[in-house]
Amino acid sequence: MSDHSSEHAHGWETSPWPLPLAFGILFLIPLSFSFHFVYGKSLLAMMSLGIGVPMVLISVAGWTRESLEDKYGWSSGYIVGAMPFFIVAEAFIFIAFLAAYWVIKLSATAWPPPGTPEFPILVPIIMTIILVSSSVTIHVAEERLDHDDQAGFVKWLVATIVLGAVFLGFTAMEWSHFIHEGFVVGTNAKGTVFYSITGFHASHVFVGLAIFFCILFPALGGKISKPFVQAGSIYWHFVDIVWFFVVSQVYFW
Repeated sequence: MSDHSSEHAHGWETSPWPLPLAFGILFLIPLSFSFHFVYGKSLLAMMSLGIGVPMVLISVAGWTRESLEDKYGWSSGYIVGAMPFFIVAEAFIFIAFLAAYWVIKLSATAWPPPGTPEFPILVPIIMTIILVSSSVTIHVAEERLDHDDQAGFVKWLVATIVLGAVFLGFTAMEWSHFIHEGFVVGTNAKGTVFYSITGFHASHVFVGLAIFFCILFPALGGKISKPFVQAGSIYWHFVDIVWFFVVSQVYFW
């Protein structure tokens, strides 16, 4: 086997970034949620977020840089080919959340359970429009890239990032409103379902934005990996599609 083939076969196995990424996700989601909602330690939750957010961003940036530099010869499309396998795995996790929700709701004597506030109708509709629009903008960005319009690509990518950030802002605003009313994850089964599913989806939006930022910064310097852009776009469309299941089940059923 040639040196190039050996490097191609084992290069990514030596990447250091998956380990800090895993620890970052641990601090970002389960520990921060447990500290705040289970143990009531808001300060520890904020500290956990302060550790988790930069770890995730730095790890994603480092892993992305390896991909963009094509250090191990993956430009043939490995990233795009691997993304569907990752999406299928994530889809099964969402299915598990939704299946648990269906079992809880269909077996309950009364739904929603006592203590559940009235859910808004307009806010989730606006959030849906925003997320669908972001799928359109990333599609347009890909088309601009296919036509070698780098400035147009960056413009539409930035539009996608802004829409995704606004979506997360609406999620945070809604959570803040419900928490202020005393509706938290431990209030009843509906609270557990609501925060678990919407929080899991929001974490995917956050990861998608991290991917887009890691595409944007090199693009501003004139360096763009089309396979990585395609993989990020596929992931974002998946997040968009999953939202239709989340919003229809959690808000309107």
